[in-house]
Amino acid sequence: MSFVRPEVAAALTRYQGVLIAGGVLALGLWWVLLGNGVMGLVGGLTLLAGISLMIAAVQRLRFDAGKGGPGIVQIDEGAIGYFGPLTGGVVALSEISAVRLDRTGSPVHWVLSQPGQDNVMIPVTAEGAEGLLGPFSSLPGMRTEHMLSELRKGRGGEVLIWQRGTGDAARIAHRTSH
Repeated sequence: MSFVRPEVAAALTRYQGVLIAGGVLALGLWWVLLGNGVMGLVGGLTLLAGISLMIAAVQRLRFDAGKGGPGIVQIDEGAIGYFGPLTGGVVALSEISAVRLDRTGSPVHWVLSQPGQDNVMIPVTAEGAEGLLGPFSSLPGMRTEHMLSELRKGRGGEVLIWQRGTGDAARIAHRTSH
């Protein structure tokens, strides 16, 4: 028997990172205001850690497009796998040549390209898709803020988010989205 309503529990789970970061920020602020010497220094470092945690938590919230989509995403040892009801595939993170966002279908899909292989299409609402933020952010030259803003845009079409070997993937993505 639970004393918390299911929708409240779901909201707490969704905002767990933000709540934890807020607690770290509050603790750091308390130590800075009430501490002196070493305790003030520890409080300042705790504030910096809280700010970093908050930025990461807000990015995760913005990346999470929802649940209930088809298939399962698995991220394991430098590989991204998608296992869906009709399609699937595995892409090595080190071999990804391009990441696109295809808004023409429902739900919206990530399109991962790898030389010599078929594209792997991953619905943004697939189980485990929220875990793609970390691997995508680790791609060299990936502009996370650009990726998050494109994910939130409502208009249709396909947009290039990142391409290996280009100095400015956002400039290319901007050109292809107009």
